[in-house]
Amino acid sequence: MRLAPAGPDAVAIEVTDAAGGPVASVQALAVRAVSAQQLGAATGRGHDALLRVEWVPVPATADTSQRLAVLGGGAGEGPAPADAERFADLAALAAAGPAPELVVAPLTGDPGQQVPAAARGAIHRALALAQAWVTDERFAGSRLVLVTSGAVAVNPDEEVRDLANAAALGLLRSAQTENPDRLLLVDLADWADWAEVTRAVRQAAGSDEPQLAVRSGGLFAPRLARTGVAEGARAPWRTDGTVLVTGATGALGGLLARHLVSEHGVRHLLLTSRRGAAAPGAAELAAELTALGAEVSIEACDAADRAALRVLLDAIPADRPLTGVVHAAGVLDDGVLGALTPERIDTVLRPKADAAWNLHEATRDLDLTAFVLFSSIQGLVGGAGQANYAAANSFLDALAAHRRAQGLAATSMAWGPWAQGGMAAALTEADRNRFARTGMVPIAPEQGMALFDASLALDLAATVPLPLDAAALRARGADLPHLLRGLVRTPPRRAASGTEHTAPVQSIADRLAGLPAAERDEALLDLVRAEVAAVLDYTADAVDVRRGFKELGIDSLTGVELRNRLNKATGRRLPATLVFDYPTPAQLAQYLHTELVPEPESDLAPSGAPLAVPAAAEVDVQAIDDLDIEALIRMARDTAES
Repeated sequence: MRLAPAGPDAVAIEVTDAAGGPVASVQALAVRAVSAQQLGAATGRGHDALLRVEWVPVPATADTSQRLAVLGGGAGEGPAPADAERFADLAALAAAGPAPELVVAPLTGDPGQQVPAAARGAIHRALALAQAWVTDERFAGSRLVLVTSGAVAVNPDEEVRDLANAAALGLLRSAQTENPDRLLLVDLADWADWAEVTRAVRQAAGSDEPQLAVRSGGLFAPRLARTGVAEGARAPWRTDGTVLVTGATGALGGLLARHLVSEHGVRHLLLTSRRGAAAPGAAELAAELTALGAEVSIEACDAADRAALRVLLDAIPADRPLTGVVHAAGVLDDGVLGALTPERIDTVLRPKADAAWNLHEATRDLDLTAFVLFSSIQGLVGGAGQANYAAANSFLDALAAHRRAQGLAATSMAWGPWAQGGMAAALTEADRNRFARTGMVPIAPEQGMALFDASLALDLAATVPLPLDAAALRARGADLPHLLRGLVRTPPRRAASGTEHTAPVQSIADRLAGLPAAERDEALLDLVRAEVAAVLDYTADAVDVRRGFKELGIDSLTGVELRNRLNKATGRRLPATLVFDYPTPAQLAQYLHTELVPEPESDLAPSGAPLAVPAAAEVDVQAIDDLDIEALIRMARDTAES
């Protein structure tokens, strides 16, 4: 078959048989770009991107072989069960000697606290516990099992009773993503005696699931499932009342305001943001909405300020009362788990979670037809480098379930990444590439508004508007997050026939031990090059093994991803500070050599030159400025020793 150009968007085709004889010809085949939305419309599956969380039963086989310890008191007051030891905290556990395989930490709260304060306290405690656990090498061979009660809703009619720890679970899901196999999340229907708790923990530990709920003696795991909503479905909006939109002067807020006016006939809009009418583009947005026939008020109001919100709502005219709320405000302060502080938690929590709770309390006695919370998929899947953002969004999801259980309107929409506007405005090219590797497809504005309408038409407490690339999901294979595993079928592993022999998988350490020294060195360098290239979307040949990781483009988040990829490749648990301790690919390869093939002296010497940590005079000054205090201390110690 031969192809030849036949115009700017067409090709000519000639088909011949094996002998070269003509079979068929096409004078011109026109080629047109087709969007995902057009494909969806043509196949009748335009809303495959609208998902929901379902909890599915999973096999429960108790693992009684692992030692178990329990931390603290709380729900576990009284003697520990016969098969578990009890310790006051992680420090006491570490002092007692080798840690058991399973360490149980109950996450409880103070019932007397107001919900926002309780959530903040729960997230702070979860952060401190997770940070201490993943950074202490004495616990490297153990798993921390964090147990909550009533922090998730397994059934649609189930109430989320523990809103505070529901938010903490968002942070912990991100901690799991950054530190695979180190943490296990288990939610109970209620706190029973400790014998029941440890039985549930042992059942959960026997599963490969990262998060489980125990209900009626069975185990349930979360999965995303398609909703099957009809194309064009939408719920009506009242046109005689006022709709409040927070975060309204941002790109997504403006998009939504236009949609409510032009598509739903909303005629009275109260739009708020931190700067109000002084925000860039606010005047133009107001003029556009007014031209569409709406009465618009743009106000500066921080919904996290209870008093300011009360003043704002009291000023709404009685002849057009508040009938709808869309909470789209939020901020980012991204950082890997080890870099987060309580202050950085609060920065993100305030405009999302505190404001949402204030809106809930201020409107709970009003006749609202819609109470919409703009959440994020990161709260469900555990976004690496976004533990504080995940916590804030998990609170929104839990609040929606809480309101529904009280008979109040509520829908939390856990959005995937937007193609433009919203938090997408802060994404780097590396961030976008990372999303692409996960299989998440950016949401176009028109598609987003269609998903917004369809979400409300479903009448659920929570939806997940998330376009996905099925091929990218399948390509991830065993690395696909458990939450997404119900959406695609991965190719089954072919069973070997009776005449075939399947050799056991050889570890990298065994492979290295069988190689001559020069080949072993090159194999390790190739491994590091390949993993760095995969993280950065480079070709392996483009990775200069003597350049620093920072110079190559590795930041704290991609450093975590690189460490996790090398963990999987080597079968080791490498330190979280890997790229700080060994700041070039060559030095990292030398470290792996000593770990995988211990020898008195490493002969790893790429390009015929011996490797050495750079002297202080050779270190990039800007790189020093970017190091944290622990890395600086290590550098000073290593320089002194050399």
